[in-house]
Amino acid sequence: MTDAVFAAAAFCGATFAVHLVSIVVAIVRCRPAARMTAPDGLPPVTIVRPVCGLENFIEETLRSGFELEHPQYELILCAAHADDAVVPLVRRLIAEHPHVDARLLVGDERVSRNPKLNNCVKGWNAATHRWIVLADSNVLMPPDYLQRLLSRWDTKTGLVCSPPVGVRPEGFWAGLECAFLNTHQARWQYTADTLGHGFAQGKTMLWRRADLEAAGGIRVLGEDAAEDAASTKVIRAAGLKVRLVDAPFPQPLGQRRLSDVWRRQSRWARLRRVCFPSVFLPELLCGAMFPTIALAFVAMALDWPVVVSLAALLVLWYGAEMVLARAAGWPLDAFYPLHAIMRDLMLPMLWADGWLGSNFEWRGNPMSVDESGVENSRAA
Repeated sequence: MTDAVFAAAAFCGATFAVHLVSIVVAIVRCRPAARMTAPDGLPPVTIVRPVCGLENFIEETLRSGFELEHPQYELILCAAHADDAVVPLVRRLIAEHPHVDARLLVGDERVSRNPKLNNCVKGWNAATHRWIVLADSNVLMPPDYLQRLLSRWDTKTGLVCSPPVGVRPEGFWAGLECAFLNTHQARWQYTADTLGHGFAQGKTMLWRRADLEAAGGIRVLGEDAAEDAASTKVIRAAGLKVRLVDAPFPQPLGQRRLSDVWRRQSRWARLRRVCFPSVFLPELLCGAMFPTIALAFVAMALDWPVVVSLAALLVLWYGAEMVLARAAGWPLDAFYPLHAIMRDLMLPMLWADGWLGSNFEWRGNPMSVDESGVENSRAA
């Protein structure tokens, strides 16, 4: 066996082993959790939810924030403009739940070039409790949402988050987005968290107010390309850890187009490249594409049946992902192998796009990431 063949075989074996380990980690961390009760002594919490426009399942996801089983919490919904289409819905939900301490704040305080962060500032400043959750409007909150977040807190924690997990996909392309969000991105995030290198995800972030105020307040989150990347750096600088909640919270997807999936993944790739370039660099090797190429080289060099060898690798590779999806209760249908193969073929293209591109769009706001890592909005 030549050195090249040995290196290719070692690469294929190592990547497959790492893949399986990450699957096992994700199965342990992401399987459905038993519903947690709300014991006495839980601290009061403020939830700040920025809203912007009418999304798929928006009434259901916003309503879930009014139905939490927590002894004391306040819900602050933030809109940048009074004429936003979601505002009447928010007002109706508040009126339907008079027992919930909820209010709508409207205004556009531009403390950064990040429109989502700008929308959250007024809610953060108005919060009355020392524990504050920043949560996107498309997160579906289970009744024990706050208990599960608080349960992950310990003396070394500075932030608790949840990655988005796609549920209720409608159509082929929404299934592709699930293959990105669930069995790929969530899996790697939980592996990193289990190894002690967790990083923030802006879908849900539980803060202890004093930690962010000590770093300069919520405005400091506008100093990086994305508020979750800035959050990670703030917490690590304080010598604390970012933790992920077990059994991540879902995001109902509904219909998706291929362009929707590409734009979201492209935006995230460009932001990761700017915020954490050393971590983004090895992302090129994620997925089954390069191990498959390596195995094909080995099979041809050793006169193995190439098609059988590659088919065996792909069955094991994607079969393990399907076991994860089933164990975690995530969407899984007959198209999954095709979705996973398409995802892995797209990963190198997205990696290249992350290095070559700077512009992206977020909720209708055309933006770009400059060399210093600060978002610039041409609409600002």
